Amino acid sequence: MALQTENSLLQDVSQIALTVEDLPRATAFYRDVLELKFLFDAGSMAFFQCGSVRLMIGTGEKTSGAQGTIVYFRVADIDAAALVLASRGVEFVQQPHLVARMKSHDLWLAFVKDTSGNTLGLMSEMARTTHLED
Repeated sequence: MALQTENSLLQDVSQIALTVEDLPRATAFYRDVLELKFLFDAGSMAFFQCGSVRLMIGTGEKTSGAQGTIVYFRVADIDAAALVLASRGVEFVQQPHLVARMKSHDLWLAFVKDTSGNTLGLMSEMARTTHLED
């Protein structure tokens, strides 16, 4: 397995594109419900900044709900994020759940749907407050 170096051709994700059925409805969801920073729109596309990654949503020629792409958003407190999103009417596919116990932290995931049926992941690496016996 090759290790990634500073000279690797592909390094960081800079943009993720999702196909949506209804651009105004999806724009409102990402801007107002998820509170991503809206950058601009261009015809059948809208762009948002999410940390160092730009998210582009746009209508395709044929859409039929979920498109098979999952975008994972890092959150500091997954339970708090889930409560806020649930209060805004977001549909959860899976509630926050423990995925893996690491030496220094626990990895938690939750999955939600956007207005076009795309799956979005919430990911939280929670520091261990107590050391568990193995």
